Amino acid sequence: MQLHKEDLYRTAFAFLKNEHDAVEAMQEVTFRAFEKIHTVKKPNYMKTWLIRIMMNYCQDQLKKKKRFISNEVLQEIGGYSVDSTMELEEAIASLSSDEQQLIFLKYFQNTKIKEIAEIKKIPEGTVKSRLHTALKSLRSFLAEKGDVDHV
Repeated sequence: MQLHKEDLYRTAFAFLKNEHDAVEAMQEVTFRAFEKIHTVKKPNYMKTWLIRIMMNYCQDQLKKKKRFISNEVLQEIGGYSVDSTMELEEAIASLSSDEQQLIFLKYFQNTKIKEIAEIKKIPEGTVKSRLHTALKSLRSFLAEKGDVDHV
């Protein structure tokens, strides 16, 4: 947990939008990981396994609280004004939960396609095509708003 603490916290904070909820997520995921550590088949995939647990926990919390990705995280991916950040957040919220996770992993966490495939347990080609579809949806949504240059 210590080795991947920073990545797990960033994942939690990006999904949950505040420090308190992110710290709570860290505690819960630590507990869940400890309970299920015996299910890890390959230790070199520990980070992938932990991030998947974190993402699942955060998705559950978001469903309960109906929250979306924070403006601060959206600004980290570069070049967004406050107005377009809200539009981008709205566009991301219009995607399916699975598409939101792919966008988050690829563009917010800079996760490689291969790692995303491992996390999601799908082929790399499927990851690429789903990302392409999600980006196309985002571009379409933003084009309707007149802000297509940001995606």
